[in-house]
Amino acid sequence: MFDIAWTELLVIIVVALVVVGPKDLPRLMRTAGQWAGRARAMADQFRRSFDDIARQSELDELRTEVNRLQETRIDPQAEIESAMYPTGNPISFGNDDVSPPAPPSAPSVEPPTSSSLPSSSVTEALPETTEAPART
Repeated sequence: MFDIAWTELLVIIVVALVVVGPKDLPRLMRTAGQWAGRARAMADQFRRSFDDIARQSELDELRTEVNRLQETRIDPQAEIESAMYPTGNPISFGNDDVSPPAPPSAPSVEPPTSSSLPSSSVTEALPETTEAPART
């Protein structure tokens, strides 16, 4: 804020000591400190009030934007369609009346019957053993 060097500050203190005197100098410094404190408080209050006004202005703008959006009922489906089809019509390939294909039917499988089995049965193919397997 002020560009005062240490030497200049020393000169100001020496002049104040000579002019005011050592007896009244503490009272003068106290009064100057109080004035500086009041000036800082007023500057801080001004800054806070300016910030409050700016914040209130932003809230008013936000409130008007919300009200405008509430009045403009948006149809989500129409918004999606307009994004998907910017020309207004979906792309047509000439077969608009095509229905989805029918699901494939499962082939019918009949369980085997005894007449469809080969003449040699499974039991004939295996050798007959009467002994139990040996355990080791």
